[in-house]
Amino acid sequence: MGLVGIIANPAASKDIRRLVAQGRVVPDWEKVNTVRRVMLGLQAVGVERVVAMPDSSNLVMRAADDPSVFIKPEFLDMPTFYSEGDTVKASGLMAGQGVDSLVTLGGDGTNRAVVVGSKSIPMVAISTGTNNVFPTMVEGTLAGLAAGMAAEDWFELPDVSVPSKIMHVYVDGELRDIALIDVALSKERFVASKAIWDMETLFEVFLTRAEPASIGLSSIGARFEAVSMRDEGGLQYSIADPDEYDSETFSVLAPVAPGVVPRVRIASWKRMWDGKRMAVDKRNCTVALDGERAFSINEYQLLELEVKRNGPPVIDVNLALNVAAKQGLFNQALGN
Repeated sequence: MGLVGIIANPAASKDIRRLVAQGRVVPDWEKVNTVRRVMLGLQAVGVERVVAMPDSSNLVMRAADDPSVFIKPEFLDMPTFYSEGDTVKASGLMAGQGVDSLVTLGGDGTNRAVVVGSKSIPMVAISTGTNNVFPTMVEGTLAGLAAGMAAEDWFELPDVSVPSKIMHVYVDGELRDIALIDVALSKERFVASKAIWDMETLFEVFLTRAEPASIGLSSIGARFEAVSMRDEGGLQYSIADPDEYDSETFSVLAPVAPGVVPRVRIASWKRMWDGKRMAVDKRNCTVALDGERAFSINEYQLLELEVKRNGPPVIDVNLALNVAAKQGLFNQALGN
């Protein structure tokens, strides 16, 4: 019997980028409705057990409070501080309980916290954040079907998923943290407001993925060379100082935030390859992980970045549904 986890972040889509850009706000009632559709998809393919992270808005509890939902979610026995640490803790506990697949609602930051907690659980990531590359805009019912089929072993997981890449961040040779999509270096000395929204504060960016149809730092990298989740390695680029002019400098047009499409001046760029660390010139700066400033380093510390394909399998919902249909699995299920 499959066990599916649900981690829904009520804070996703509510940061400062709602004020400085045209970012959407996903209200709690819509997140509740999405979780409900996930649970209806899960139960349609035979899932009977769901374990969820407790959250400040009771999203999963409210979603299950509907006569059409037969699954009664179990909630992790954990203290809640309504912070990123809750997501990290919940992911680790779910891995320990043997969760077969995990559905997340949030943005790149939410999913990064999930992967910090566990790199082993197959994921279906639903986008409810701002500048999202890792999660996708997938309908909740379809996400539930795909996650449920994976949990119930309807097919071989490698046939419908891709192991995700992770950017490893080292300080003085020791692993300090990770990112799923981007690591951005800011001229600012202190973390302050975490969300990255002002391009003029950045000077260097490292990507695991450079997606042409994304919004944010990934879209800038894609103007030089597209790098998908399936491609090896990543990409690095340096942002030119606005006061410096060089014959090698050029600009690209890219959507850096919802409704914000500036020209960004680029000094240089290069590909990154799996397993090869890239060092950064020593200087005082802050390090942002998947769109949020996380920590500061000084001019005496060595910062290195490395792409590795050691993240959790990400289930391709469209592929999973296609595989199941071609194999006649839905017909067999209807006949039971």
